[in-house]
Amino acid sequence: MTETSADGAVVIIGGTRAIGHELGKHYLGLGRPVILTGQDAASVEAAVAGVGGAATGLTFDLAEPTSIGPALAAVGPVRRLVLAAIDRDSNTVADYDLVKAIRLVTLKLVGYTEVVHSLRSRLTDDASIVLFGGMAKERPYPGSTTVTTVNGGVVGLTRTLVEELSPLRVNSIHPGVVGDSPYWSEKPGAIAKYTSETPIGRLTTMAEIVDATVFLLENTGVNGVDLIVDGGWHCR
Repeated sequence: MTETSADGAVVIIGGTRAIGHELGKHYLGLGRPVILTGQDAASVEAAVAGVGGAATGLTFDLAEPTSIGPALAAVGPVRRLVLAAIDRDSNTVADYDLVKAIRLVTLKLVGYTEVVHSLRSRLTDDASIVLFGGMAKERPYPGSTTVTTVNGGVVGLTRTLVEELSPLRVNSIHPGVVGDSPYWSEKPGAIAKYTSETPIGRLTTMAEIVDATVFLLENTGVNGVDLIVDGGWHCR
């Protein structure tokens, strides 16, 4: 088995960059074994080297669901499961790209579910799961047709997993614009716009999203929550 601790590993699907990678560092700092996954072998290798500690890596593509079960076959037991993988898709109804839309829907809804299905028998008795959605579900924008739909689907998926995996806990987190993430930090115009619209006067940070994710994973009374972390942007 990839995981050798009887307590169970922290498995981060989409752990090679940004928030998933920072979350891996957090748990490694606590001495927990961590498994990071990504689509590209070189990225996974670099991510594992970058976090150090008792980290291992796996390579597979959530948008190819039949590859998920075999890729996870050697993993277990699992105590914490984070589904943080994303693909960015700009897709409008007027210029609808079926290929891009199908990939994103498959990755985030079918792929997320297949990961849970594949690992279900290896989840520990106190396991918890967090799914990543996003604020496009609340505040659509031009080109968010697929993203908004999929992130709304994450809410529905969270609900059904709460029922199907009971008594295990399942929550979702929906970050707003994360100012110091690799994707947004290179977009000063967007950062200025969203900062001006955020009541706390700044954008959230990756550290804050990690902290909120850890809360959902570790607080034993929190279940079925769809947590918004955006500095109050959704209120405007």
